[in-house]
Amino acid sequence: MECRVLSIQSHVVRGYVGNKSASFPLQVLGFEVDSINSVQFSNHTGYSHWKGQVLTADELHVLYEGIKLNNVHQYDYVLTGYTRDTSFLEMVVDIVQELKRANPSLVYVCDPVLGDHGSMYVPQNLYPVYKNKVVPVADIITPNQFEAELLTGKTITSQKDAVEVMDLLHAMGPDTVVITSSDLPPRLGDRFLVSLGSQRHVHPDGSRTTERVRMEVPKVDAVFVGTGDLFAAMLLAWTHHYPNDLKTACEKTFSVMHHVIKRTISYAHELAGPGRRPSPPQLELRMVQSKADIEDPAIVTEAMLIS
Repeated sequence: MECRVLSIQSHVVRGYVGNKSASFPLQVLGFEVDSINSVQFSNHTGYSHWKGQVLTADELHVLYEGIKLNNVHQYDYVLTGYTRDTSFLEMVVDIVQELKRANPSLVYVCDPVLGDHGSMYVPQNLYPVYKNKVVPVADIITPNQFEAELLTGKTITSQKDAVEVMDLLHAMGPDTVVITSSDLPPRLGDRFLVSLGSQRHVHPDGSRTTERVRMEVPKVDAVFVGTGDLFAAMLLAWTHHYPNDLKTACEKTFSVMHHVIKRTISYAHELAGPGRRPSPPQLELRMVQSKADIEDPAIVTEAMLIS
């Protein structure tokens, strides 16, 4: 059956960020994607210069009303990422709630972009909107460690802490939580990052269980833009195909990320030349070139079940 996604994210003319990072891989995997551009920029903000426009909450409402008037607002998924405006974020929540009333099985996948490495890179007033309004209506969330700690008020210094934080996030609403990166010590050495995931399952008899996984993924010495958007889109896709198997969904998702990033960094170094650090244009994700890996990723990251 056809699966339709409403993706409300940023858009760039050059490169792969936001909707461009999400739409192509989702379409490759058979999803129909309707995109609303929360911003429309010439390129991402890691470049020296950028130009463009920002969509207001009122403009978002107008676009959504147009979709509604034509009665083509039947969605299976909503996907959102970076935004800097509280009224825009609150309008997204209103849209998600209305779509869920029309289709109670709709899944909302949210990357709660707030910051990283101890500091916020969105306005402070977005935090209570995410905590009190967005996360409670989300079904799948993909915070990093800083965002997970911020949303729960609990610090992660051990795997046990991480499990408790994921349980707190479950209690706020989402059935699936993936902490995309953390500062926990990897067992494979300091060239790896630890990621953790947790998924609540409700069984036919009404009983509940929680599946938890831990992954160690290779670090890459470069700054990429658009990887969070790609990650959320791939988690959407692979949890759709493996709805009760977080281990497999995470292995597929992280393996796609590995292949895309590896191809991107190899190409960037080739362009930059020996001993030179690649520039932002050279580090644009090699998405089209990774089509085969997106469709059928060779598994390179194994998830370990934890309690």
